[in-house]
Amino acid sequence: MIERFYLKDYLSFKEVDLEFDNGLILFSGASGAGKSILLDAMLGVFALKDLKASLAEVSVDNVLDMDDYGIENDEPNIFRFSKGKSARYFINQSQISKKSIKEISKKIIDYLSLREYKEFKDEKILKILDEIIRKDDMNYDAILNDYKKYFTEFKEVTSNLNTIENEEKKVEELKEFALYEIEKIEEISPKIGEYEELLSTKKALSKKEKITETIQKANLLFEYEGYANEALSLLEIDNSFVSESLNELRVHFENAIEKLNEIDEKEIENILDRIEKLSSLKQRYGSIEESLEYLKKKKREVEHYQNIKYEKDELKQLYEVLKNRCENLSKKISDKREVAIKKLNKMINLYLKMLYLEDITMSLQEKNFDITGRDKIYIDLWGINIDKISTGEFNRVRLAFLSSFNDVVNKNTNNILILDEVDANLSGKESMSIAKLLKKLSVNYQIFAISHQPQLTSTANMHFLVYKEDGVSKIKELKTEELKINELARMISGEKIGEEAIDFAKSLRKKDDY
Repeated sequence: MIERFYLKDYLSFKEVDLEFDNGLILFSGASGAGKSILLDAMLGVFALKDLKASLAEVSVDNVLDMDDYGIENDEPNIFRFSKGKSARYFINQSQISKKSIKEISKKIIDYLSLREYKEFKDEKILKILDEIIRKDDMNYDAILNDYKKYFTEFKEVTSNLNTIENEEKKVEELKEFALYEIEKIEEISPKIGEYEELLSTKKALSKKEKITETIQKANLLFEYEGYANEALSLLEIDNSFVSESLNELRVHFENAIEKLNEIDEKEIENILDRIEKLSSLKQRYGSIEESLEYLKKKKREVEHYQNIKYEKDELKQLYEVLKNRCENLSKKISDKREVAIKKLNKMINLYLKMLYLEDITMSLQEKNFDITGRDKIYIDLWGINIDKISTGEFNRVRLAFLSSFNDVVNKNTNNILILDEVDANLSGKESMSIAKLLKKLSVNYQIFAISHQPQLTSTANMHFLVYKEDGVSKIKELKTEELKINELARMISGEKIGEEAIDFAKSLRKKDDY
């Protein structure tokens, strides 16, 4: 629930600091006092409305799923909006994008704006039907889980089958191209390390004459080997290292000359040609290693193309098996939902009757099965498209659905429901019916509502009066019975409050049938 709301410098409000309890919280006041502005600001902190206040902050005690956003829960969680050069949103001191804060907020806040259809969406109603079934059938979850598992497999097999069928149309062309690429690489037959070795040989060949000439000059060292040995002997120094070093040097020179002499002009051309071919592979694939990996990949592709008919036949068999399983399980699910939707329809119609509306009819229609099954919801609202009914009827129908869903789930959601003049343009008895419904919902919801009707306002757990002084909007909680009755009387009769209005206000406050 929302524990505290702070607002600074927003339109006609200079500063607001409010604390809230659970239950039904009502805002009343003369038209233009700023009631809707206040609720819009509250929604703005949650990024559900645009906001241009210098600062707005909301404290909520809900435990939120914010791991994916890198934010830890706190007690309470603080949502904050500030407006400097740009609008910025925060949760627990961590800055967060408007999109992300909206995603988090929607998990705890239901906002009955003028035209919001989420209670009528197939996914929402199907979840409620499944919850109704669970209460009577302990095995239903197993059926649902099996269906979802098989449908997921069916979807994957269908995708693979479509891919193969598309490949099949051009398989010969693909196979021919793959074989061409294999041939090109195998024709060169590259080996890892070969390119570097050939470059080294090429480098040596480019210096063949200079190496030969230099080695011939260096061979003069060997002519003076005897003199060096004689000098060391006279000095009584071991001369074995001279012979060993010169012998090793002699071997290096001989090997180099022999290797250079082995390569004739024709072989030089072959080396250069080989380097060019390997270089073309490197340019195309990045490296010799990558060209060999690409070769393996293309060979696997050719093998796949050669086996494509066999794979397709296997997938077709699996497709039929999974399709049959999904159809059978979705039929079982649908049969159970047929029973459940009658129960839900009855619950909704009881609330509609309470709200002075006629019965509606909900039924299941068949669709191509997806992850939710094969059912889609059809709602007959007195033969009228839901877009065409009045705002008052629309809000009351939504409340009937919301109340029924609440009865089915039957747990303390600790969620927040925000309403803006939900009883606008309704008669006294219609307004009282909404009051009874919201009072019932307030057991599981913290409800914020604006009302110009005394029936709904009289049921509030907390009642705030919004008013203006010198053009500035202000707000105060009406804590005493006298203050509450006076405000109800004003709502009944206007600024001139008579005894009759006072008596009616007192009678509303005494009602205990809501």
